[in-house]
Amino acid sequence: MTLDDPMGALAFDLLAPLRPGDAIAAGLRWLALRTDLGLVLQCTLDGRPLSIELVPRAAAHGHRVFTEQLAVGHLAGTSVREPSAGEAIAACEAVAAHVATRERDAIARARLGAARPRVRSVAGGRALHDCGDHYALSPYRGCTIGCRFCYAQSRWQPWRALLQPAGDEPWGTWVDACEDAPSCLQRELEQLPPRPIKLCPIVADPYQPIERRLRLTRLCLEVIAAASRPWPTLVLTRSDLVRDDLALLQALPRAWLGVSLPTADDEVRAHFEPRAATVAARVQLLRDAAAAGLRTFAVVQPLLPGPIDALCEALQHAHAGVAIGTLEGEQDAGPLFDAPRYRHARSDDWQRAQAQALRESLARAGVPVWHGELPPECGDP
Repeated sequence: MTLDDPMGALAFDLLAPLRPGDAIAAGLRWLALRTDLGLVLQCTLDGRPLSIELVPRAAAHGHRVFTEQLAVGHLAGTSVREPSAGEAIAACEAVAAHVATRERDAIARARLGAARPRVRSVAGGRALHDCGDHYALSPYRGCTIGCRFCYAQSRWQPWRALLQPAGDEPWGTWVDACEDAPSCLQRELEQLPPRPIKLCPIVADPYQPIERRLRLTRLCLEVIAAASRPWPTLVLTRSDLVRDDLALLQALPRAWLGVSLPTADDEVRAHFEPRAATVAARVQLLRDAAAAGLRTFAVVQPLLPGPIDALCEALQHAHAGVAIGTLEGEQDAGPLFDAPRYRHARSDDWQRAQAQALRESLARAGVPVWHGELPPECGDP
């Protein structure tokens, strides 16, 4: 089944008659819509960048402006020019005042149009989403690798529950395939200023099982390879299906291949990530990618039990370095952490201590550790 992007349609219904480029309030202009992690309005406030997020009210965390069914908040940015907290809240209030008059009918219409297939083809969105120092690209929303601690589900499951309240669709059982992502990407590469492009599992793993059938990630890489300008490209995955595209990545002017690797113990991996590639497969992927001339990196997030020395040894094949992050909420993985062997790993103190131990081990091994979204060498000419 092919549909226009239902999330995009909902956003336009909520904001009608406004469209990107219009002013929502004095000084507040809506520039673009981001739908890879829910509903985010990319705006400017008196010329300064501001991202405003709409979420179902039941899923709201932190300070929000509430309507009957939704909550409106601003996302912290990295620009020194971003508005103050007070200014951002006032902007959220303006957005909330507009959508409050439309939300009941708009959400009712979205529910009526909500299809229920586990794999749904959608179209009509953007391919590249501006993240400041890079663009995010995700041909899929939802991920059937289905790691139960995955942060992306906190953005998507509340929307699924709101728009399809009669259904039971746990994380890992559904995926939206953005079938027009390659054609949108081709157009956007000619229009946007070049920045690194990152495909990663923060939204949906670019090499989850459906990729073997649809090949949307491969088609996007082919578009990047054929572009008139070089675009640095990073691929991060928990799957070894990316092996099918190693030759294509080699053909790109600047490409990085990374793996998410939270433990060196494959029994632990099987407990928390049963549908992801084995530890050995991910380590071998780094070796083979480096031998093929690709820049390699790794991300460790969250930290899961297992010997630090063995994890450090595996990560020595990440020549562009390693990013380390701790558990950002258990999400749906609470029962997995309840097992006595793993209970201690849910502790913030344990996560921080493991992260520090890994940093020190990597430093002794001469493996660089970096912070942020991109390896530092991505900024090199």
